[in-house]
Amino acid sequence: MLKDVFDYYSHDEWALMKAEMDRRETPFLVVNLNIIRRNYEALRSLYPFAHIYYAVKANPAPEVLTVLRDMGSCFDIASVYELDQILALGVSPDRISYGNTIKKARDIAYAYGKGVRLFTTDSEADIRNLAQYAPGSRVACRILTEGGETAEWPLSRKFGCHSDLAIDLILLAKELGLNPCGVSFHVGSQQRDIGAWDSAISKVRYIYDYLEGQGLKLTLLNMGGGFPVKYISKTSSPHVYAEEITRYLKEDFPDGLPEVILEPGRSLVAESGVLVTEVVLVSKKSAAGVDKWVYLDTGLFNGLIETIGESIKYPLFSDAEGKPSDTFVIAGPTCDSQDIMYEKYRNSLPDGIKPGDRVYWLTTGAYTASYCSVCFNGFPPLKTYFVK
Repeated sequence: MLKDVFDYYSHDEWALMKAEMDRRETPFLVVNLNIIRRNYEALRSLYPFAHIYYAVKANPAPEVLTVLRDMGSCFDIASVYELDQILALGVSPDRISYGNTIKKARDIAYAYGKGVRLFTTDSEADIRNLAQYAPGSRVACRILTEGGETAEWPLSRKFGCHSDLAIDLILLAKELGLNPCGVSFHVGSQQRDIGAWDSAISKVRYIYDYLEGQGLKLTLLNMGGGFPVKYISKTSSPHVYAEEITRYLKEDFPDGLPEVILEPGRSLVAESGVLVTEVVLVSKKSAAGVDKWVYLDTGLFNGLIETIGESIKYPLFSDAEGKPSDTFVIAGPTCDSQDIMYEKYRNSLPDGIKPGDRVYWLTTGAYTASYCSVCFNGFPPLKTYFVK
C-alpha cells in the first residue's frame, strides 16, 4: 500500500512544503518550522515538571536552533563545536548541558571556560578530567539501561555504566570536589516500549536510596530522549507515553520529583522534514528476475544513514503512475555496495515508476542533513530549505 502524505501532514502543512519542493532541484530536505514549534509546545504541556534540553545533534540547523531558543528551550551538546554554535546564537551557558560522556580534557576546559557547569559522565577517567578542568561543576552519571531490543536505534551499549559502578563514580566525584547532582539514562532512540522507562527509573531510585544512606542526596534525573515518532511501525501516542512515564516517576518518587531533564531530538524535529529524491534508474538483475532496483539520487551516505541495517523505516510517497508494488529494492547513487537503503523491507512504490519521478521520504527532519557526508563520491551535502 502506498503511503498517504495526509496520514503524516495536514493539508495546509503539505501545501506549504510542496510549494517549496516544486521550486527545487533534488536531492534536498524541506523543514517546516511550524511543526517544530507545535512539537515543542506539546512536549512542554505533556511534561510540565521537566526542563527540555534539545539534543542539537538531531538537527543543528541555525534556523531550527533559533526557533527553539526563542521558545525557551535549553540545549544538550555533544561537542565544543555545537557549544560554539549555540553560544553564537546568544544562548547563555546556564541553558547548556554537555551530555556527551566521551570528551577530551581540553574540550572540558574549553566548555568550562565558556561558562558550562552541567556535564554527564560514565567513567573514572572522565570524572578525573572534570575535577581538574571543570572544578565544582554539576555532574550526572549515565547508567546502562535495558530496551536495546525494542529501540530502533539503540544507545545503551556505548554509553553508560552499571548502577553499582555509577555509585562508585558519584562518590569519587564528590571526593574530588565536583557536585554530583544526579543520574542520567537513555532508553534508546525511537523506543517503542514504554516499560523501558519504568525499568530505568527504578534503577535511578535504587542509586538515590543507596547514596542517601551514604550521606549524599541527589537532586537531578536526566531521562534523555527516546520518544518515538510516526514512521512505519505503530507506536503509542505521546499522551500515553507521558501518562505512563509520569506514573513511573511518581511511584518511585512519591515524596516529590527531583529536577527532571528531558533531551528530545528526534521527537521534536523528525516530523518537520521531508527529504525529496529523484529516481535515477530502474533496473533488474536478471531477465527473469522478480525484483526491480530503484536507484535514487541520494542514499545511505547522503542523508539516509539511519536506514543502515534497515533500522529506521521511513514512510515513502511517490505520485508516479501505477499501482502499488512491493517488488522494489531501494538504493542510492554512490559507487559503494553498502549504499542500499531497503532490500529485505519493502516499501511500496508505484509499479510504473521511472527515471525523473520523485520519491518523498516523510518524517526525515532528524538525523538526515546532520548525518550527511561531505562530498562522498563527489556528491555534495544535502541542501536544506525552511518554510514557516
